[in-house]
Amino acid sequence: MDRSESSANEGTTTTTDSDNATADGDDERTGQTRVCRDTGRKQGLIGKYDIWLCRQSFREMAHDMGFRKYD
Repeated sequence: MDRSESSANEGTTTTTDSDNATADGDDERTGQTRVCRDTGRKQGLIGKYDIWLCRQSFREMAHDMGFRKYD
């Protein structure tokens, strides 16, 4: 490649699809978001013992799952 060709190609860049994803800022998480099994909410999740219910759904279903409320 001579000098005239290199100066003509300086303004153009070629990118691949993988480069575009990182360049555009599309840093999406892959399956890391947890949601309530009952309502689909993202806030107030109870994940202990892999329950993954929001706190409102847990209060409704806790007795059926075998949890007991102590004084």
